This record gives sequence, C-alpha cells and structure tokens, in this order.
Amino acid sequence: MKNPRKVYRFSLTLSLLITIFVILINALLLFFYTDENPFSKTNIIPLGLSVIFIFSVCFIVFNFRIENYIYKQIKQFYKDLEPNFGGEMNDILITNDVDSLLNNVKQIALNRSVEIDSLKDQAAFRREFLGNIAHELKTPLFTVQGYILTLLDGAMNDKNVNRKYLLRASKGVERLTFIVKDLDLLTSLEKGNTELDFYYFDIIDLIQSVFDMLEMEASKSSINLEFDKRYEDPITVYADRERVQQVLTNLIMNSIKYGKIKGTTEVSIQPIYENKVIIRIRDNGEGIEEVHLPRLFERFYRVDKSGNRKMGGSGLGLAIVKHIIEAHGEQIFLESQPEIGSEFSFTLDKGEATA
Repeated sequence: MKNPRKVYRFSLTLSLLITIFVILINALLLFFYTDENPFSKTNIIPLGLSVIFIFSVCFIVFNFRIENYIYKQIKQFYKDLEPNFGGEMNDILITNDVDSLLNNVKQIALNRSVEIDSLKDQAAFRREFLGNIAHELKTPLFTVQGYILTLLDGAMNDKNVNRKYLLRASKGVERLTFIVKDLDLLTSLEKGNTELDFYYFDIIDLIQSVFDMLEMEASKSSINLEFDKRYEDPITVYADRERVQQVLTNLIMNSIKYGKIKGTTEVSIQPIYENKVIIRIRDNGEGIEEVHLPRLFERFYRVDKSGNRKMGGSGLGLAIVKHIIEAHGEQIFLESQPEIGSEFSFTLDKGEATA
C-alpha cells in the first residue's frame, strides 16, 4: 500500500519504541551485572534475535488489539447511527480505516443534507398547496353559504329573488364540484391509476370540435380560433382521444382566458420525426414573465397572485394537461413573452394515414 493505515503506523512506532527500551534495559543490566559487552560478537546474535522477537510480538499484539478495539468502537458507532439512518448504513462498508470512516460519514451527511433540503421543499410545497386549495374552496363555499343563509332568513318567500339566489348558489356548488373532480383526476394521474384508451383518430377533426365547443367563450372577447393553414388531408395520431380533447380544451381555454380583445388563438400541427407530430397552440395575448414559467404547471399556481380571474377555473388545468401528456409518454413545451403571447405545444405519436 502506498499509504499504510494509521493504525499500522501507530503499532510499528509503538513496537519499535518498546523494543528499543527493552533491549537497552537488558544491555544495561548485562553490562553492570556481568561486566560483559552486550554488543560483543558473542552477544550480537542473541541480541538481534531478541530484537526481532520482541518487535514482532509487540507489533502483532498491539496491532491486533488496537484494530479490534477500533473496529468494535466503529461498529458501535454505526449501530448507534442505524436507527436514525434507516437501511442506509447497510450499504456502507464498516471499516477500521479512519480515512474511509470519515469519507463514509461525509457521504452520509451529504445524502442527509440533500434529503433534508428535499423535505423542506416538500413541506413548503404542502403549505402552499393547502393555502391555495383553501383559497380556491373558500370563495364558492362562502358564496353558497351566503345565499342559503339569505334564503333562510326570509328571502325564500320573495319570488323576485329566491330563484336568482338558488341559481347563484347552484353555480357555487358547480364550481366546488369542478374543483373536486379535477383534484380527483389529477390524483389518479399522479398515482398512475388512470388507464388510457389508445386508438387512431384524426387530430384535425378533434381540434375543430374543440373550436366549435369554445366558440361562444371566444366570441365574448372577439377572439378568433383558427388553424395556421388549411389542412386538406386528415392527420392521424395514436392516443387517448378523450384525454387529448381535455388537453386541447384546457390549453385553448387558457389562451382565451388570457388573450387580448380581438386577438387570435392559432393551432398548428407539424411532423417532427417519422413517427411524431407536434401540436402548437399559439396566442397573441398577455404572455407570461419568465420567472413564472418553471412553476406554471404546478397545482393552483397562478401568475396573478391576487386571485382575480376573468372566468372560472379550478387552477388545476395546466397541471392536468402536463400529467396527461406525460401519461402518454410525450412531452409538453411552453414559450411565452409578456405582451407578445404564449405558445403551448405537445407531441403525440403519429398514426397511419386514413383513407
């Protein structure tokens, strides 16, 4: 070994010192009590053998005892750490080499530091999530409670307001139901419990049906829903049609929600590989600042922290979109610039051409 372990060095040094001490004592005794020269030719061979014997015995005894003691102490050290580190200690070689021990402990400390940072991030995320969900549920709950209490206080007997208040309370319940359903869907997607029904369908036809469904919402802000060009032939993809429709609906609704008056939402479909297409949803609306982009797909994350919104929504739409696309084994992309607009895009498997 290029660098002998410190326990060997210590044993060698201690054995050498004891050997020198014993030989010197014997030499002095031999000199004073026998008047013989201890280093004479007749005594040099026995003296040399004594040096070898004493040094060897001392080294073996000290090295064994010291190693055994250190090993027991280190083993006890690992044993004491085990309850706090779970099974992590089983993956680390117990050694009596102090340098290796220090490296092992440093590695454990590094792993634990990363784990603690992760737990802190998770705790912060949970606090923010609970705050967000409380905020999302509070408004419709208070709305429903307010109208019901008003009706119970006597408004129920007033035909001019009772129906109106019941309808408003019903809208609050619908919003609560919408949030709960989206939460349930998102939880299923995150756990991988949602099975996808894959088959071939025309993505052009699906996008057009979403345009038709959202036409009235878009007309409120005079926003045009259109393709980037006229697609003469169908473009077949292989995916879960219902889930992809949900993705398109959420993304196009998002572009309407944050679009500008008399703006445009444009959808394009482009081949990127032999077996892949990318669907782009582009608008010329408000756009998003770069600082918000990494967190935009988080549950309940809103760019507008005041909670104001132009139209209803659970705050889970983009999180659901991301999980649906990832459940397909595909990718979703986002590009945005304030006052210029945003582009959401995602990939799908290209299917066989239809007749």
